[in-house]
Amino acid sequence: MTADGPAGGGETTRCLIADDQAMVREGFAAVLAAQPGLQVVGQAADGADAVRLARHVRPDVVLMDVRMPVMDGLEAARQILGNAAGPARPRVLMLTTFDLDDYVYDALRAGASGFLLKDATAAELVHAVRVVAAGEALLAPSVTRRLIADFARRPRPDPPFPVTVGALTHRETEVLRLIASGLSNTEISATLVIAEQTTKTHVGRILAKLGLRDRAQAVVFAYETGLVTPGGPGAARASPATGLHP
Repeated sequence: MTADGPAGGGETTRCLIADDQAMVREGFAAVLAAQPGLQVVGQAADGADAVRLARHVRPDVVLMDVRMPVMDGLEAARQILGNAAGPARPRVLMLTTFDLDDYVYDALRAGASGFLLKDATAAELVHAVRVVAAGEALLAPSVTRRLIADFARRPRPDPPFPVTVGALTHRETEVLRLIASGLSNTEISATLVIAEQTTKTHVGRILAKLGLRDRAQAVVFAYETGLVTPGGPGAARASPATGLHP
């Protein structure tokens, strides 16, 4: 995020919107531009244009339509996240019309930080951008249910991440299981009877030790390594508000 934020001294979150429908792009842009601390730095009509613009305008958050011409949103997300490194990597929030997209699983594995349905309200859109910009993961409850259903019916593939679960302490393993069950930091703290700051520290260490980008990837990791199994103890549940949340 840029340091030269809006009046009042806050940081500015730079947003890039990629959607092949002009009305959707312009509507989202109008909503976000009206919010303090949010700046729309570009609009793209297809995935290839999104990749080019992301390299040029260096957004903090990319709102990426799943289905677009020339290059779909999934491939565009892969390229954008692959082209940037470290703090320069933007967060990608996938946009979709339907909650049953087959892209859900692959997009999260590609590094997307969440999904948002296009019929979300203006308030939900703004909330989603702020949550993702803060480094958290966000999934609509219906998308979370779809994700877990995918895990339940797919044969478990070779883990896409290094199998380093053994590097975690017993407490960190407990926290990871609770993350995979969709609990927030507040709920994890209540479950384990620890301070919320302690939970945040555990979450940070888990992501660092496993080389994971955010909580969404932590959920994928937990299921693909067999740490949590669909329908078993610790299986994910959807939060009433966001599915996965800070």
